Amino acid sequence: MSTNESGPPVRWLSPDEERAWRAYLRMVTAVQVRTAQDLAAHGLSEPDYEVLSTLSERADGTSTLREQAAKMGWSRSRLSRHATRMEGRGLIRRAPDPADGRGCFLVLTATGWDALHRSAPTHVASVRRHFVDRLNPGELAALGRIAEKIADEP
Repeated sequence: MSTNESGPPVRWLSPDEERAWRAYLRMVTAVQVRTAQDLAAHGLSEPDYEVLSTLSERADGTSTLREQAAKMGWSRSRLSRHATRMEGRGLIRRAPDPADGRGCFLVLTATGWDALHRSAPTHVASVRRHFVDRLNPGELAALGRIAEKIADEP
């Protein structure tokens, strides 16, 4: 550890910690790039698919922008900007939220449902090929536990 002139001592990463951190970053990037390439064949981006798939988890394909952003871990402004682009392509539409004059509902359109149904088999096959099938069941379970532990940090 060395001293940080403006605060507490810096706990620099050990070589093993640095190696693990870099490997994690490369893994996330590789999986995201590969699955995004597979989705691109359907004219969808990873964020498009995430919006469509999470909206589809509701029977009516509708969610408030606020709830949707929280579910996806996005800011409302990021989701709003992305929703505008998706709305322009006819994948979703906005509807007023009578309970919140400043809010809106995001509604999956028939075009959005169709895009999701066409792309879902490709996406699942891609996730399997680039992630799930590359791990044995024990590794997959351990990675799931690790991911939940890190994601659940306050």
